[in-house]
Amino acid sequence: MNSVQNSGCLPADTPTIQTEVQVMFFDTDCAAVVHNIAYLRFIEVARTLLAEQLGMDLRTMAATQQYPVVVRTEIDYKKPATLGDKLRIDGTLERVERLRFWCAFDVVRPADGTLICRARQMLAVVQLPSGRPIRLPDEWTTRYAHLRHGGPSSEAAASRMHGGKIG
Repeated sequence: MNSVQNSGCLPADTPTIQTEVQVMFFDTDCAAVVHNIAYLRFIEVARTLLAEQLGMDLRTMAATQQYPVVVRTEIDYKKPATLGDKLRIDGTLERVERLRFWCAFDVVRPADGTLICRARQMLAVVQLPSGRPIRLPDEWTTRYAHLRHGGPSSEAAASRMHGGKIG
């Protein structure tokens, strides 16, 4: 399977999200192929929805001035998406450390099951206005113990999430 959420390999308490987008004119280049930066916008939407499941909805972030910020993005482009394609973005919380966490995303074209791209992002939570990183919530230590920092490497995690299939 090519879906983070549908692989059936993740523990039930692992936060996952699934959302859909349709490729618009502004997502494409002159050849009607999705521009590489547009995938980051698709992932941003999914990551924001995933953050809600983690207790970081938009209003709470604004009230507490605590925001998850992207520290690193890894993205592998597998196949092109084109104008008018309907895409599904599957996301999951992949790994939890003391000060940072990783989320994984697949962008899939449901019409034919094609994996369009796979991405991972490392995030840290910062306190504004100082911009200093803060520890992740204490409850994450127990709630997501199966995702703690001693967990799998990125390739092993991708294999676990995707039923042993990488690439």
